[in-house]
Amino acid sequence: MNEPEVLPSLEQRVQAHLRCLYPAEDISALATRCLAVFGVAPDAPTPGPHRNNWGPGTAMLITYGDSVRREDEAPLQTLTQFCRAHFGGMISTVHVLPFFPYSSDDGFAVMDYTTVNPSLGQWEDLTELSRSFQVMTDLVINHCSSRSLWFENYKAGRDPGRRYFIEASPDEDVSDVVRPRTSPLLRAVETVAGERYVWCTFSHDQVDLDFSNPDVLLEFLGIIKLYMDRGMRWFRLDAVAFLWKTIGTPCINLPQTHEVIRLIRLLVEHRDPDAVIITETNIPNQENLTYFGNANEAHMIYNFSLPPLLLHAMLSGNAQHLKHWLMTMPPAQQGTAYLNFIASHDGIGLRPVEGLLTDEERDRMIETLVHSGARITARTGASGELRPYEINISLWNAMARTETSGENDGLQFARFICAHAIMMALEGVPAFYIHSLLATENDEARVEHTSQNRSINRHVWDADELDNLLESDTHHREVFEALRRLLAIRTRQGAFHPNATQYTLHLGDGLFAFWRQSIDRRQSIFAIHNISGQEQVFNLSELNLIVTDQWKDLVSGASFEDRMKPVTLKPYEFIWLSNRD
Repeated sequence: MNEPEVLPSLEQRVQAHLRCLYPAEDISALATRCLAVFGVAPDAPTPGPHRNNWGPGTAMLITYGDSVRREDEAPLQTLTQFCRAHFGGMISTVHVLPFFPYSSDDGFAVMDYTTVNPSLGQWEDLTELSRSFQVMTDLVINHCSSRSLWFENYKAGRDPGRRYFIEASPDEDVSDVVRPRTSPLLRAVETVAGERYVWCTFSHDQVDLDFSNPDVLLEFLGIIKLYMDRGMRWFRLDAVAFLWKTIGTPCINLPQTHEVIRLIRLLVEHRDPDAVIITETNIPNQENLTYFGNANEAHMIYNFSLPPLLLHAMLSGNAQHLKHWLMTMPPAQQGTAYLNFIASHDGIGLRPVEGLLTDEERDRMIETLVHSGARITARTGASGELRPYEINISLWNAMARTETSGENDGLQFARFICAHAIMMALEGVPAFYIHSLLATENDEARVEHTSQNRSINRHVWDADELDNLLESDTHHREVFEALRRLLAIRTRQGAFHPNATQYTLHLGDGLFAFWRQSIDRRQSIFAIHNISGQEQVFNLSELNLIVTDQWKDLVSGASFEDRMKPVTLKPYEFIWLSNRD
């Protein structure tokens, strides 16, 4: 009889990861420090593998702490009240974008990871929000503010911070480094040791941290523990693809980066099996998929190719590229899931469609969106040329016209809802940016004020004004109620579990359709969406419906008895055809 397999202890597994990252260090001592900082025992029990911390009712709201404000009230308190009033039973998780003291980039240049920005509120306000919703926090892990205590200490040669930042010589060849921005990579800084050049992947106010120094890793383990002590269980690893740098490489997606993520997941899930790690990697699709690892890295990855591909389908009226992409997407293993979104606080990234759309198709989409008020942000390519990096526009404005229609074709609302219906029906967890749920328009005044393209989709609502709009005859109310209704339908369907089976259907380029089947195989849903401005017709006989089942559209309630009857969908109309509710 075979002896049962004896799994390595947590301490041994931590040591294995650290050995890959820091071969010159005393690994035993470093592992002990890591476990002590994180507050877990060396022999902590291992959680069960392939555990889904989500279900059909899991849906995320993405918002800044002050996206909704009320005079003389802490914005985080206003946000909590607004979420409870409008999102109860609709949203399970609230991603509060960086709520720390910061110096730029609307929170992503963090000055102090351990405190809440006093202009937003205090830790108790986030704890209160966590009593009604799971709260996801950003771990801005690649860089911090040039005005942080760490960076001030770096310049003064003091700890903590003295060896926390990456230095490089301007004479070194960094031409292979992948950049998401056009600013110079290196910034000259005066220190007590003389002039030094520090690495700045994003901006000169966001200085990259040096994870080749294990003290930096230990700092972030302590930060994660603090957040978990405060009730946070979901963590978004911001810009994590750039984490580790080695001169002579592209300095993105390096093996050490994946090793750090595996180590963080290992520790987090041993401290709390319900915790979730999400990697934010705005990169080409095949590279993005690697962050699942073997179900031992990210629990979820952002589905970055979905927003530009879905937008292209809706604006061109052709789902060919969207279908081809869907067919190449591997099903997520149990214990992992895709995070689906079509808008966020950032723009619509274009790197994730490299190799999926031609330059001509991308440029036609950009031209259409510019007519709807979009701003285009560029990056520096490998040869020094400027390439479009992201499209900055509110999703409501993005649906104002198509490549062939004028602005007022009367179909903006239908396009907008159809796009969200697709996102909700796809394999994965749907995430809604607050300004999409509210159908907020482009904020041109905010762009003028900040001189930042991304500000166009970062409007700040007055809470009382917004409540009035949601109670009046406005497109804000119409959109909000339509999306609430679809979410209410979605949460009841086993076939919409984030890990339920999915197969792509081929009903013509004007229809984007796929089949979902519940994990227990009891429910099937055929999600069929007209992504064009013309009527589309298909035959039920093409769907291979089980003849003994009764089939009903979950959206309209209509029953489909005649399996040979053609079905006509109006422009941007969709059905979720199911054999049970």
